[in-house]
Amino acid sequence: MPVYVYAVTLGDHPCRLDGLTGVGAGAAPLRAVSAGNLKAVVSDVSEEVSPRRRDLVAHQAAQDRLLPDGTPLPLQFGYTAPDDDAVRQVLNEQADLYLGALERVRGCVEYNVKAAWDEEHILRRILEESPSARHLNEQIRAGADDPRPALELGQYVADQVQQRHADAAAGIIETLVPLAREHAVHAPTGEDFLNLSLLVLRGADGEGALQLAHADLVADGETGVDIRVAGPLPPYSFAA
Repeated sequence: MPVYVYAVTLGDHPCRLDGLTGVGAGAAPLRAVSAGNLKAVVSDVSEEVSPRRRDLVAHQAAQDRLLPDGTPLPLQFGYTAPDDDAVRQVLNEQADLYLGALERVRGCVEYNVKAAWDEEHILRRILEESPSARHLNEQIRAGADDPRPALELGQYVADQVQQRHADAAAGIIETLVPLAREHAVHAPTGEDFLNLSLLVLRGADGEGALQLAHADLVADGETGVDIRVAGPLPPYSFAA
């Protein structure tokens, strides 16, 4: 029977999966399939799995259940195999790859850092700090027919926003990256100008230091910058 695969763990992981049901209409219970020094967490599925909200939640719930007992190697949503034997075959054939990846994340969790700058605040700062921007803005407010001031101000503001975002992102990265074993910078979305993933050691030396550094950034950083830290999370960004 086809199986959906959630994660790979070391063979000594307890895989406490009682009460968890999986993706798909059947919502079958989760179980562990062992092969050598590895385990894969799977559940039976009877149809193609699509990224519906319930199934995304079930996929994440499996990772969250595994995380406290030892960092798993989370698979991206949608990975299936023909049956348990196929899963064992992949675990055996790719054992060195999986063991290396699990060693990479051992004792760590992922934290995601996103940052955004209040638009009204940054625009006000630009006008306060730039005489040329204020002059252009005054021409526009005076109702001049010439379209050039509006075009010039628009381009100037866009350039300034981009530069200030880059400078703020660089400062946050410079502060937080030394606290992580590894990091990954992703393309930001929406109003964010930073999307940073950190692979951080569990405990005071890693997670505790990150929380203190975040508090210092919020206290000492630019007014109007919203820095959000999410975690601990399964190490999706470092599972490859």
